[in-house]
Amino acid sequence: MVFFCRMKNISEKKFNRGKQSRWDEFLFLLKVLFEFIKGFRTFHFLDECITVFGSARFTEGNLYYENARKLAFELSKKGYVILTGGGPGIMEAANRGAREAGGLSVGCNILLPHEQKPNPFLDKWVTIKYFFVRKVILIKYSKAFIIFPGGYGTLDEFFEALTLMQTGKIPSFPVILFGKSFHEALYAHIEKMKNENTISEDDAKMFLFTDDIKEALDYLNSHPAFRITKPPKKFKPIFWLGEKK
Repeated sequence: MVFFCRMKNISEKKFNRGKQSRWDEFLFLLKVLFEFIKGFRTFHFLDECITVFGSARFTEGNLYYENARKLAFELSKKGYVILTGGGPGIMEAANRGAREAGGLSVGCNILLPHEQKPNPFLDKWVTIKYFFVRKVILIKYSKAFIIFPGGYGTLDEFFEALTLMQTGKIPSFPVILFGKSFHEALYAHIEKMKNENTISEDDAKMFLFTDDIKEALDYLNSHPAFRITKPPKKFKPIFWLGEKK
């Protein structure tokens, strides 16, 4: 009991200030391991996930909220699982669209100082403490990323995916930057990077820039990553690991 209480008291801020005692660093590693296991066990039986990112601050009736809802609805009808960060705004809209289409709606929520509560349209979710663990889980189970207007966190996910594909750390998969008017300055900066040779011509073509739902659906359906040569391996739940299908 003392061991686990000591683990709970390790501050993430303290850890990131520099070197700590060997014991504190070891306990922090165990906490990270447990977070990964929690995420893997929750999402182990998911197939064909498409992840939707975007601001938590948009509400029902907003154009971006409604587009995320509609796009998730259409993707769910095709049998894809809709995965989000599990919170409000665009995340809620996408999960809501999946629920309305009768599809599976899941979330990978993040624990924040002002707690982000899972939205009410989730069939399954997990709450993760560390952003870097959450990002690994979202990328691991994603077949595609759809980036709606958002803030720092949304752009972090967008560029994380592009960087990993650019450097060959993960296979290429579809990435969609949705919302031309909102992202026009960002797109112009990416073009500037291409023109200044800080990224290549091919790097600038690693995503679709659109605000049209049909174009987004066509892009996903035609992407090489969606041409599955064999069905994914199926696993059976192991009850003593706390797994549920």
